[in-house]
Amino acid sequence: MTSLQNLEIFRHRTYLLLGNGRDALFDLMDAVLTTRSVASFVELSLSPVFRREWPSIYEALQDGRPSRQALMQEYVRHIPTSEVVVLAGDHTAWSRPYAKTLQDRTYEHQPSVRSGGKPVAIGQGYSTIAWIPQEQGSWALPLRHERITSFDTPLGKAATQLRQVCAQIPGHVLFLGDGEYGCAPFLKQTADIPCDKLLRLRPNRVLYHAPQPYQGNGRPYRHGAKFSLQAPDTWTVAQEEMTTHDPKLGRLKVRRWEALHLRQAGDAPFDLILVERLDTPDSKPLWLIWMGQQKAVLGQIWQKYLRRFAIEH
Repeated sequence: MTSLQNLEIFRHRTYLLLGNGRDALFDLMDAVLTTRSVASFVELSLSPVFRREWPSIYEALQDGRPSRQALMQEYVRHIPTSEVVVLAGDHTAWSRPYAKTLQDRTYEHQPSVRSGGKPVAIGQGYSTIAWIPQEQGSWALPLRHERITSFDTPLGKAATQLRQVCAQIPGHVLFLGDGEYGCAPFLKQTADIPCDKLLRLRPNRVLYHAPQPYQGNGRPYRHGAKFSLQAPDTWTVAQEEMTTHDPKLGRLKVRRWEALHLRQAGDAPFDLILVERLDTPDSKPLWLIWMGQQKAVLGQIWQKYLRRFAIEH
């Protein structure tokens, strides 16, 4: 079967899942995909692939109620079989400060473009779980993309989405997340989800080693020695260390520590990975959490994150 035939089958099956108003909604989707930029939503009605009058673009959104679960299952059907299916999570804020009639606006963190401005905007937040098909490039397939309502939390929504997606994907799944997901609440909410996790840690985190064995007197210790990412004098000797060279990043020093945990998630130990750029000492180090069924291969695991998320230097 050719790629064109596969595309035709995919479009036909997707069309059948759109529900009411599927004709106008399908045309609207094509218009969004083929229009480079628009100044207003109504301009999409001028697209050659939108074969209706301009009021239909509003009716398509008002009448359409596509099944999220059915669409996700259709997308998963097209994921090719591989040793590891890589997923990535993202929380995106959509600033709508002047849309006073927009229902259920929430306060969202958004770095301000103005000097001295507060990094908080009022609008709507969206949580996305996407399949990352390539080690390089920016193309991704969203499997779940949903608004975070005022009754949800970003981490709770992401955990629910990850659980739903992993239940549909057979085989080995690796989830990648930025610093927002490298926290105790997310680790606890996803502890029973059958997937590996590679998450970024914010550089101000404080971790702990496993506690010493119980001596029989008093209350057992819950935490061991402190490991502060900002205080190198608290770092113990790494269990594994290597130096390598990356074509884009130059010389890198990579270290791994075993069995560390966050204070609020003592029952969720993980491996800690530190990636440092030796040729640019002023660059920020990259701290990663690894939680997997198997021991991380130090020469490979950091690449899975670096090749899919930009390093901020």
